[in-house]
Amino acid sequence: MDRAALLGLSRLCALWAALLALFPCGAQGNWMWLGIASFGVPEKLGCANLPLNSRQKELCKKKPYLLPSIREGARLGIQECRSQFKHERWNCLVTVTAQPGTSPLFGYELSSGTKETAFIYAVMAAGLVHSVTRSCSAGNMTECSCDTTLQNGGSASEGWHWGGCSDDVQYGMWFSRKFLDFPIRNTTGKERKVLLAMNLHNNEAGRQAVAKLMSLDCRCHGVSGSCAVKTCWKTMSSFEKIGHLLKDKYENSIQISDKIKRKMHRREKDQKKIPIHKDDLLYVNKSPNYCVEDKKLGIPGTQGRECNRTSEGADGCNLLCCGRGYNTHVVRHVERCECKFIWCCYVRCRRCESMTDVHTCK
Repeated sequence: MDRAALLGLSRLCALWAALLALFPCGAQGNWMWLGIASFGVPEKLGCANLPLNSRQKELCKKKPYLLPSIREGARLGIQECRSQFKHERWNCLVTVTAQPGTSPLFGYELSSGTKETAFIYAVMAAGLVHSVTRSCSAGNMTECSCDTTLQNGGSASEGWHWGGCSDDVQYGMWFSRKFLDFPIRNTTGKERKVLLAMNLHNNEAGRQAVAKLMSLDCRCHGVSGSCAVKTCWKTMSSFEKIGHLLKDKYENSIQISDKIKRKMHRREKDQKKIPIHKDDLLYVNKSPNYCVEDKKLGIPGTQGRECNRTSEGADGCNLLCCGRGYNTHVVRHVERCECKFIWCCYVRCRRCESMTDVHTCK
């Protein structure tokens, strides 16, 4: 190899090291790009060309039929994150670059160790569990189907028995762990170990949210709908409901110490003995000020965001605009209205105009 090639290789290695320093745990998050429509169809690109780490690519090669479920899981997580935070100062903005998959989809937030990082990891892991489990129940895969542990038995005295197709959430959780969880022992550096341990915990918290909200559905059988006997099965809740639970966990998330000995513990000295539960969301660093633009961190600020003048909540102009005030614009809407069918054969409509006040942050 000539000197110029060696120099080029050393520069490439230095660039890669710099990227790892900027995003210590970001490499885990590149799979999230699969949930963006503009990325393309993963099944056509092939496992080797997808933004996955080496472990994920190996799993992808062994189970290529799971790619649609992985893509759907990423889409679910991104969509729910945007939905839950659409009126907040941080609105779960994704970083769309010219080369999708080359950088973390959520930019700074994916590696910042904040409450926002905690929610992203939890909701994405939950989305993967939800989509894989749905595919199993739909019969789209050969190695999983319905939950076979709930196909016999029940309660004869209460007049019901297990039947139907219970969602096999345990398989979905197993695959999510296999695909997302990166062993801490393979990581160097104290800060990276703390962030990775936090991310692994929040991944599991997302899975636990799916399992916790499993519900029992039943169908009646009997003469004239008397419900003498019921067939019951377990099913997952809607992902919107899971998102609401995780948002509540986000609001009550726990700050942990940036030093890990045997296990993670709370940062506040008077709370260190209070146990941390596996469904809690954890964070290390306090969130930045999302009110003003920070180009270095990729924070756009709230200037120009639409707000609700009459609301006292997070979407209200007072909170969303961070006390800077707001501008009011009059928007003119033109639409067809009072449409009538005329025999024969066309529709006649009036042209209606309306004026709406739109408020945006200064």
